[in-house]
Amino acid sequence: MAQADEFGEDLADFLRRVGELRAARTIPDGDLRSVLDTALFELDHVAEQLWPRFEQIAAASGQFAARQEEQLLRAVFQRLPLPVVLMDRDTVVRRMNFAASGLTGVRAGYATGRPFAGMFAHADRAALRSQTAAVARGEGDRSLTLHLQQRPTDDIRATLTALRPGAEPHPVVLVVLQPGTSRRLPRPERHERPYGPEPDLAEATRNAALLDLLDTMTTELLSAPAGDRTALLRRAASVLHGRFADWVVADLGARQPVRTQVLGPQQESDAVDAVARQDPATCPLVVEAARGGSTALQVRPEDPDAFGRDAGDVPVLVRADVSSLLCVPLAGPEGGPVEGVVTLFRCGARLAFSLAEAQAVDVMSRHVALALRKAR
Repeated sequence: MAQADEFGEDLADFLRRVGELRAARTIPDGDLRSVLDTALFELDHVAEQLWPRFEQIAAASGQFAARQEEQLLRAVFQRLPLPVVLMDRDTVVRRMNFAASGLTGVRAGYATGRPFAGMFAHADRAALRSQTAAVARGEGDRSLTLHLQQRPTDDIRATLTALRPGAEPHPVVLVVLQPGTSRRLPRPERHERPYGPEPDLAEATRNAALLDLLDTMTTELLSAPAGDRTALLRRAASVLHGRFADWVVADLGARQPVRTQVLGPQQESDAVDAVARQDPATCPLVVEAARGGSTALQVRPEDPDAFGRDAGDVPVLVRADVSSLLCVPLAGPEGGPVEGVVTLFRCGARLAFSLAEAQAVDVMSRHVALALRKAR
């Protein structure tokens, strides 16, 4: 914007000087040579200065408009009521909208970069890969029936068509899913459950695991040595490490947090030592949480520097291959000062933190904060 304003001022000055040159036509013929030299100088100024700057401003304006249009198309894609997936010729997911996440039961952040065929029954995977490759080769649109691995009895109709984005060297494949095409006969009334639908065993297992985790955390907090805040925080971190998170980073204090415990994979001892030597004040997520912020849940974090860098100037999130994280301030239920910050990492292909898990960690963080205050 400042560049455009400056260009406008220079252009106004040029137009004013052109007006002065027009008025100079009335001078005697003997003095016209100096006027001609001045006019040539002004034309050189236009060719060498004003015109290149105009081209730069026009190009920047076009890029801004293109970015706006791209953002609009992304928003339309995400909010489209139909389940839509964008993938490459190998069925690797590029984008998945909200409706497709709801249909498949797989979060878009987890699905991105993974084969879309892996979500379906084994008998359908080869057919999906073959039809996707044919569509990407330009052999026309295709349609086939698929069955999700978690719900093999439900039919899903998938329609595939090729797209050629302007910046892409190869075509991509757009998949539109049509749920609810199953032709199964309804169950007889004598088989229907009188108290509602059948329970989801996977969800029940996850809830039981969270309850067990809460119970273990409460036991550790109640059995911790009295008055030792560092030992208490280390015990809480050990409960979360392994079965719940690949990495647990615990920082004690708020104004000047101190790195108290770092637990990570055994095969990455060097990375664990590097994170242990890191200053928490250089971690934006820790600083924000220590100032009284809310729990931060990120899936496939976009900012690699969100947790700072190690001594080798390598982003911690990149070195640990973090796929999802939880950064939780330790504050009591009634508010008050923050006692510390606990950050949890899940790495690689491990399932990302869910909202239910984030809520459970938030509850445990309040319990840990109360125990730390009592130990003070």
